[in-house]
Amino acid sequence: MGLFKFLCAIITRALFILVSLTGVWRVTRVKEDPNYWLLTFLLLPLVAEMVITLRRRKGKDYKWFSPPIFLFLISIIPSIWILELHYQQDKLSDPQCKKLDSWENLRRVITLNETQGNFTYQNYLRNINQVLSAVCSNDWILALHQILLILLIVGKWLLPLGGGVTRDELSQLLLIFVGTAADILEFTSETLSDVKENSPQLVYIILAVWTWSMLQFPLHLSVVNNKPDSEGEPGAQEGSLFTKHSTDMWNTVEALFIQDGPFLVVRLTVMTYFDVFHQMLVFFAIKNFMVVILNFYRLAVICQDFRPSSSNSRGSTVPAL
Repeated sequence: MGLFKFLCAIITRALFILVSLTGVWRVTRVKEDPNYWLLTFLLLPLVAEMVITLRRRKGKDYKWFSPPIFLFLISIIPSIWILELHYQQDKLSDPQCKKLDSWENLRRVITLNETQGNFTYQNYLRNINQVLSAVCSNDWILALHQILLILLIVGKWLLPLGGGVTRDELSQLLLIFVGTAADILEFTSETLSDVKENSPQLVYIILAVWTWSMLQFPLHLSVVNNKPDSEGEPGAQEGSLFTKHSTDMWNTVEALFIQDGPFLVVRLTVMTYFDVFHQMLVFFAIKNFMVVILNFYRLAVICQDFRPSSSNSRGSTVPAL
């Protein structure tokens, strides 16, 4: 069992490094500048963390925070920023490419290397390079977004559990990650498609909010709870509001300040300041608004229910006359 956890820790970090290297390779291809290979230096903290964690903690993750996921985000996010900004600046001058919007186009891209006669090792590598270069820039960026989010979920699943984290809490966390990843992918794909020409400010705003929202994945505060040792002890019943409802509090904070709140602000800015309006944008803005309002309602209910329970517990300690 220890060997299996050790291998899972290595495989997960190896996948993180592979995807980050793929992003850097794509940046060098798009920019046609080998100096962008310097982005690989961002992988050094992840490699150092892998060595330290494997030696000192046998690959086990931490309870409240996941350093490998955080360092993976640090290594891959700059590449996605560069690709997104380059695409928004040069999408009108994008050369002829192969779109992956149908099975027929996908077959054409895959079978490009079958048109070559010689199957030597050099020709094989050259054909693979041609196949990857033939895919449109927008499809490349979308694929990186999708692979990043899927790998964050699978990677968290494969990483050995940290101290104090149960399997039930891990399963809840993974379910939250799936919903969060779907919302983030929808936000970036839908909102970036609304960017008009000569609107670099909007691109920077969207990418900044996207980067901020990705910080939810290294944190485990919305599920992992610091439970008291004994539910029946008086001290366990008389905790503070944050101690008794820490999970609900962190869920509310993430929705208001990390995900739905910033998403709502960006969508309202797109509609009002940048004069973009369509049905899907309005629908998702309403959805974000409802989530924000419901979280405020949830917070008010928690505070209101906590006051009577605390007053009752104090009243029960007063001796009867």
